[in-house]
Amino acid sequence: MRPIPAKPSLSKIEVDGDAREVVMVALGLLDTGYQFGGNNPEAGLDCSGLVKYVYKNALQVDLPRTAAEMAQVARPVDSSKLQAGDLVFFNTLGHSFSHVGIYLGDGQFIHAPSSKGKVRIESLSNSYFSARFEGGRSLMANQ
Repeated sequence: MRPIPAKPSLSKIEVDGDAREVVMVALGLLDTGYQFGGNNPEAGLDCSGLVKYVYKNALQVDLPRTAAEMAQVARPVDSSKLQAGDLVFFNTLGHSFSHVGIYLGDGQFIHAPSSKGKVRIESLSNSYFSARFEGGRSLMANQ
């Protein structure tokens, strides 16, 4: 019998201000279906569509459409200083900044994975993502 993987715990995450709004909107999208090019929960979301939707609805910030473009407008943050609401970027398609998620705190992030997936929480220490992690970037003014 295979062990059931542990669900990520959000119990150690503390967040306030703008970051709280970002995290709350993002968490409200858990289990939303993936759709390549999707930018609203009804039709489905892809990774950058999720981030764009969350920032627009949480903070009225209009972000560019692609993960690579988002990386250009956000400022780099040392991975040891990531805070909830920051963006985390990965190279999943053989080119830089091809996947993006929203950091939740305590080593966890929320993202829209590939086709047939749903918006979910992952750990940055997950072997797939840790091998492809390209860094964090922030759009928050107070960091």
